[in-house]
Amino acid sequence: MSGRKETVLDLAKFVDKGVQVKLSGGRQVTGTLKGYDQLLNLVLDEAVEFLRDQDDPMKTTDQTRRLGLIVCRGTAVMLVSPTDGTDEIANPFIQPDGA
Repeated sequence: MSGRKETVLDLAKFVDKGVQVKLSGGRQVTGTLKGYDQLLNLVLDEAVEFLRDQDDPMKTTDQTRRLGLIVCRGTAVMLVSPTDGTDEIANPFIQPDGA
């Protein structure tokens, strides 16, 4: 076993590609990953934030706000996923109204 610690998350393959980032507090941002460090601080270019529903702050709406070049602090990053190759599906756990 080597003395060097390997990171579980290899973000190098996502540099200069589109990513979706979910932050603590419910904010959700998409953009092009330009850089990162070992603390998971992320630099996103052409970032767009999905605005939250006023009635339920944990839900996002289709309304967006362009942010441009931003830095996401690593302590606030909850999830990083590529935007290419992912599709949104219906939630299979939502019960029909009659059930």
